[in-house]
Amino acid sequence: MSIDSRRPGRPQRISPRLVVDDVHDQLLRLIIDGHIGAESPLSIDALAREFGVSSSPVREALTRLEATGLVQRLALRGYRVAPALDAEEMADLFDARILLEPAIAATAARSADREGLVRGLEENVADLERAPRGDRSGSLHTYYEADREFHRAIVAGTRNHFLVHAYDALGAHVQRFRLFSGRGVTDAAETVAEHAAITRAIETGDPIAADASMRLHLSNVKSRALAELDIDRA
Repeated sequence: MSIDSRRPGRPQRISPRLVVDDVHDQLLRLIIDGHIGAESPLSIDALAREFGVSSSPVREALTRLEATGLVQRLALRGYRVAPALDAEEMADLFDARILLEPAIAATAARSADREGLVRGLEENVADLERAPRGDRSGSLHTYYEADREFHRAIVAGTRNHFLVHAYDALGAHVQRFRLFSGRGVTDAAETVAEHAAITRAIETGDPIAADASMRLHLSNVKSRALAELDIDRA
């Protein structure tokens, strides 16, 4: 039987969404939306009953979240939500991002196929602008996810899997500094404007401008986050 080489390949078998993916997403929402606070214990059996699943997907979901730093496993005590970052940890986190992400943005600006990346970033900025913010009266998951996806998309746009792995090592620490303040999102307008500036710099293909705009954004977020922490401690 002859095969027409012009014909698209046959579609691959579609794998059903795993129960563990749903459990992971539900746990993440509970933490992000403040239903489970910092340092709260996470009982596998209790969560399995709440979600109506066996303990296995809960255990696997917790393992995934542990890898991001949002959940911790304590010897002989099980899992708990990670504690809030203190000022020194927060500064260290942003210093790490400032070392890494401006260079990533510059690399993305040199990409030959940055047009598709820019379209995605523009959509992401629009999602961020529409997302709920302010206090915890509504879900903040959409805002945090849009913020995370913006930065993750730029890393992916470099098509350098070593950079992707380096960025992913920061995991949920990138958002963890906000989650346990109880203040919600207080800098949405500034963040949207800064993301838009980064997008424009990448669109122009100017690595110096992309580096500078990302550096300014992260430095500003660091300053705003540390200022909020000072207010909370006052």
